[in-house]
Amino acid sequence: MPAGLYVVATPIGHLGDISLRALMTLAQVDCIACEDTRISGGMLTKYGIKKPLLPYHDHNAEKQRPLILRRIDNDESVALISDAGMPLVADPGNKLVRACRDAGYQVTVIPGANAALTGLVGSGLPSGRFLFIGFLPPKSTARQKAIGTLTDVPVTLIFYEAPQRLAATLVDFAKIFGGARPAAVARELTKLFEETRRGNLKELAAFYAENPVKGEVTLIISGAESTAPTHDIDTLLKEHLRHASLRDAVEAISVMTGVKKSEVYTRALSLASKKKDSMRRNDMLSDD
Repeated sequence: MPAGLYVVATPIGHLGDISLRALMTLAQVDCIACEDTRISGGMLTKYGIKKPLLPYHDHNAEKQRPLILRRIDNDESVALISDAGMPLVADPGNKLVRACRDAGYQVTVIPGANAALTGLVGSGLPSGRFLFIGFLPPKSTARQKAIGTLTDVPVTLIFYEAPQRLAATLVDFAKIFGGARPAAVARELTKLFEETRRGNLKELAAFYAENPVKGEVTLIISGAESTAPTHDIDTLLKEHLRHASLRDAVEAISVMTGVKKSEVYTRALSLASKKKDSMRRNDMLSDD
């Protein structure tokens, strides 16, 4: 295996979800950096893989990072895995990848399972555009403040949450987003007791207040419906159409505002019609 860092996704539950490429990589690297050597060691044993394990987590990253870079500089290959899923997604590792890139070392990503996309796809909520937030603050006041910044985001939102905080978090969302906002709670994804429950925020908050859960939780919430005023769309259209085609302008404004392309296109046609009428009236006045 060529020297470098190999970022390897591992299963979030079902052991069959690991890829052949991931198994091959883990079997051939010189060592494996992981969050918890006990968790990763147990997983690797089930695949018949035995490699030196280096603990790499939030508490020792500053100390371990230069040691890992030194290994790569000495022509070693190092895999980076998390306790489950794709490393760096709500897990440590970003600074290590950046340091390897800055040093000119090879960085290879071996894709695979992650709870965010698995939960999104299974939720039935819009999946064309989404924003992954990860974990919110554990304290209610800070959590409500963070939620408040997301009220008007027009794309599907994805969060991770601890099971003991799920009910309280849903109450906070219902309070700030409004209880009617569609959402889904995906729990224990790919595991034996996998469950996805859909409903609005008020319904889900009430259910989980009465039915505490265990296991890993992914929360998916529908984005806000567009509230962009028509005059804002008109202003944006006038600005964009000075230097872009109608198609490009409509697409760009739709992404910026969250307004459907069809609605932006209709406004563009309305503006064009008004412009023609204005020009026609001016011509008539000139003739008079």
